[in-house]
Amino acid sequence: MTELKTIVENAWINKDLLNDLETTKVIKKVISELDKGTIRVAEPSQAGWVVNEWIKKAVVMYFPIQKMKTYEVGIFEYHDKIPLKRKKMSGKL
Repeated sequence: MTELKTIVENAWINKDLLNDLETTKVIKKVISELDKGTIRVAEPSQAGWVVNEWIKKAVVMYFPIQKMKTYEVGIFEYHDKIPLKRKKMSGKL
């Protein structure tokens, strides 16, 4: 995670790095890890909630690297940079 954090922090300082393929891959990896639940933007600690600023920065920088797309869900159509998330059903009640 330290390498991911360093790349995200560097891109936050130098936005030109958002054009770099390695940087965009790292930002997308951070979003993927958020979706999986392996990392969190904020998490509880003994002293209260702690914000992982570098993850928050990755989320903000995700938007400029994504293209706007048209999505259709049933009879509805919407335009966004992020597809809808689908909850995986575990089969448990």
